[in-house]
Amino acid sequence: MVIKVFLASSSGSTAIKKKQQDVVGFLEALKIDYAQLDIASNEDNRMWMRENVPGEKKPTNGIPLPPQIFNEEMYCGDYETFFEAKEDNTVFEFLGLTPPPGSKEAQQAENAQKLHNGSGTEEHLDDDTTKKEIAETEQNGDAHIAELEEDDSIKAETDAQEHIAGEEEPAEEDEESRKPAEEEEQEEGEEDRAEDELVSEDEEEELRELEEEEEQASEED
Repeated sequence: MVIKVFLASSSGSTAIKKKQQDVVGFLEALKIDYAQLDIASNEDNRMWMRENVPGEKKPTNGIPLPPQIFNEEMYCGDYETFFEAKEDNTVFEFLGLTPPPGSKEAQQAENAQKLHNGSGTEEHLDDDTTKKEIAETEQNGDAHIAELEEDDSIKAETDAQEHIAGEEEPAEEDEESRKPAEEEEQEEGEEDRAEDELVSEDEEEELRELEEEEEQASEED
């Protein structure tokens, strides 16, 4: 890939000349291969530059001023964007190039990658920790539910036993209460029989007396 810098060699503007020298000098300091394309002496270069600078990057009059920088056919930017990249140590990124090992830009990219990976690892650890906490919570919850269910089962069994015991006790009481009643009834029955026997004896005595009286009466007659 070739970096193309479009310049105006015969420009009368001191500001433009200074900007062009700044771009070229910095590329040489970084040992970046580039090609200078003069738009003052070559109409094709001037037309190509004007056609390939994006519309939003052109000034209001529609004519972009040098220097303009391309990576082959890809537009990189003008002097202002190049200067910002130089201040941020991102010139290689600005030019679409891989920074050489050991350069500030390479170190920045490496640190950014480590930071990104570290954040990802922390997020992964956080996810594992969260999952573990959720699993422990669910396990503790299940154990608590099992304990409650066991307590309820024991309580239900105890209540059932108490209920059965409560039903059995009145039965014993009824049986005990029935015994005196039966004895009383038996005694009353015996008394009634005794009275009946007395009544029958009295009746028999009265009948005998009546029979004797009748016999005496008949003899007198």
